[in-house]
Amino acid sequence: MRVSLRISLKPVCPELVEGCLLSTLARTSSRLPRIEMLSYRHAFHAGNFADVLKHSVLTLVLDYMTRKEKGFHYIDSHSGAGMYQLNDDYAQKTGEYRNGIAKLVGEPNLPVALQPYIELINQLNGNAELDIYPGSPGIAKAFMRRQDSTHLFELHPTDIEHLTDFCYRWKKCFVKQSDGYQGVLGLLPPPSRRGVVLIDPPYELKEDYQKAVTTIIKAYKKFATGTYILWYPVVQRSRVDEMQNNFTKSDVKNVLQLEFCLSEDSEEYGMTGTGLFIVNPPWQLAQQMSEALPYLKEKLGSDETHFTVKQLVIE
Repeated sequence: MRVSLRISLKPVCPELVEGCLLSTLARTSSRLPRIEMLSYRHAFHAGNFADVLKHSVLTLVLDYMTRKEKGFHYIDSHSGAGMYQLNDDYAQKTGEYRNGIAKLVGEPNLPVALQPYIELINQLNGNAELDIYPGSPGIAKAFMRRQDSTHLFELHPTDIEHLTDFCYRWKKCFVKQSDGYQGVLGLLPPPSRRGVVLIDPPYELKEDYQKAVTTIIKAYKKFATGTYILWYPVVQRSRVDEMQNNFTKSDVKNVLQLEFCLSEDSEEYGMTGTGLFIVNPPWQLAQQMSEALPYLKEKLGSDETHFTVKQLVIE
C-alpha cells in the first residue's frame, strides 16, 4: 500500500520550521481573539508512543475513506500546530519521540498495517534523517482530495498561528480558533453524509474524559454513520473505566477499543498507556491492529507492555 503524499513544506511558515515561536505571534497577534488557555503544547510529545498508535490508526481510516470517489469531511477537534520539528527545544527537552517514531523509521519487515504510516513519515522527511513529524492535520493533508473538506479547531494562541500558516493554500481546509467540541457538533451531519471525526483533547481538565464521550454520543445522534476516533491517555484506570461505561450505556453502536500500555497501571502520576475508541471503524481495522500491536510491543515496549483489541459495543 503506497501513500501518495500531498504535503508540501513550502506553505509552512519559516518560524515553525526554525522552531521560533515568537515572531509569528508578534506579526499576527491582532488577527485573532485573545483566549485564555491551559499550558498543554503537543510539541513536547510529538512522535511519542501515543502518537504512533493514534496516527497509525488515523492513516488506516483515512486511506479507507479515500477508496470511494465520493468526498467526505475530516473534522479535528484539537488540532495542534499541524507539523512539528523534532530537533527543536520542545521535542528535545522530553525526547519522547526517541521511544516512539524514531524506533520505527528505517525498520525492515514492518507489518502491512504500519506501512502507510511509516511511508508517510519517510516521504515527509525526504527519506533522510528524522526531523519532521506531522500532527493529525499533517496526516490528513496527505490524504485529502479536492472533493474532501477539512475542518480544524484549536484554542492555543501559539498553535493556532502555526496551524493557520501550515494550512496556507490548502483548499477546502477551514481553521477556527474556537471550542472543538462545539465545532464538531456544529458541522454534523456533513452534506456528503461521509465523515471522520478525531477528538483528542489534552485532558488537562478532568471533565474532558466525560465531555469527550458526551460529544461523541451527541454527534452520533446527529450522524450515526460517521467514523469517530477518540484518543485517551491511561493515567488513572478509573477514568478509562468511566469512559467505557458511558459508551456501553449509550445508544452508540459498533465501538472498537484499542489500547497500548507500556507498563502496568500505576497510582503514581504519569501516562502508562494510551488508547482509542473508534465508532464505526473500517471493517478490517481490528485485524490490522491485531497484527500491528504485537510488533509495536516488540519495538517500543518491555515485558510489562500489554495491548488490547476489543469490540466494546457490537453493531
